Amino acid sequence: MRHLALSAALLATATGAIAQAAAPGALIASAPMAGAPAGTHAWRIRYASTDDRGRPEEVTAVVVAPDRPPPPGGRRVIAWAHGAWGVVETCAPSLSPKFFEVTPGVKEAVARGYAFVATDYPGLGTPQPHPFLVGVSAAHAVLDSVRAARNLSQAGAGTAFAVWGESQGGHASLFTGEQARGYAPELRLVGVAAAAPPTDLVANLTGGTDPSVRAFLTSFAAYSWSRHYSADLNTLGRPGTGRLIGRLAQNCLTLGKAPKLGTVLGILALRRDLKGVDLGRIQPWARLARLNSAGQNAPGAPLFIAQNGKDAIVAVSVTQAFARRACARGARVVYHPMATSGGHVTSARDSTTATLDWIGARFAGKPAPSDCGRI
Repeated sequence: MRHLALSAALLATATGAIAQAAAPGALIASAPMAGAPAGTHAWRIRYASTDDRGRPEEVTAVVVAPDRPPPPGGRRVIAWAHGAWGVVETCAPSLSPKFFEVTPGVKEAVARGYAFVATDYPGLGTPQPHPFLVGVSAAHAVLDSVRAARNLSQAGAGTAFAVWGESQGGHASLFTGEQARGYAPELRLVGVAAAAPPTDLVANLTGGTDPSVRAFLTSFAAYSWSRHYSADLNTLGRPGTGRLIGRLAQNCLTLGKAPKLGTVLGILALRRDLKGVDLGRIQPWARLARLNSAGQNAPGAPLFIAQNGKDAIVAVSVTQAFARRACARGARVVYHPMATSGGHVTSARDSTTATLDWIGARFAGKPAPSDCGRI
């Protein structure tokens, strides 16, 4: 913890003025990170990016790489996009002392020789509002994390990369594929892997079978969009619902840890307040949900979609409908079904080997397989 605090303090010396002047992907600061897996080095970095409206901002991330020299041309890169941890600054995964324990695939990816870069997204680890499920902003953060990893000479990162994400990060991965060619043409995206990705946000925020989780995630989206887009929380639910959403949104999610009693009671109250509320009809929420739904542009690369049939948060039917639409646009799509007991929260971990095998084949230049016609 002390080492993390020192690293965070070092990074905090970088000013916002640096990001204002820096090109997207510029490395603003870096500090070694303790606890890296054996045979690797890790750094917590701060880098420049731009939001969905082109405004400069700072973002933090973790870079992990093998402790041996890189091959000629640099290491192939996996850009990891994390699932929901929260929507306030202190919820950044890079601040967690258990980062290497709870981040799926990091040890396996680096063992295969990849450089691994994991963005926190804007507003997690930095003071600006976090744009939860704002697709273009998340994509820029992911793409600029790859640029920043390349600017960290010790990582030895090259220009070829794959993006892999889970839940919120699956959504970010899909948008990264859509944005990559236009935003970062110097990078070469070989594949997009998404585990349990929200795709049609109206359907995802209203259609999960766990009403408590659905209410909690709705509070994250509503609070985030109220700050990022200036959307009025008073248009949702009852008088006082906006204040309740604001309180719930201060909570970070901790894997394996039950929420506090006050949080549980708040979720139950929000479920009551949102009963009968149709986000697909109330503005500006319906417009913002559709704006940030994936699949409105070409996927940018072959797709690998992992979906657990027991997922109570991201409905299988919504993910399958997205995959079929991607197929109709000509995409090469692998649909990897699972039926493990972990359901949503272990989607990436349960599909790690299959995902990394698929990514390895894309880096090797093998023709991308497709399940289109069988989904």
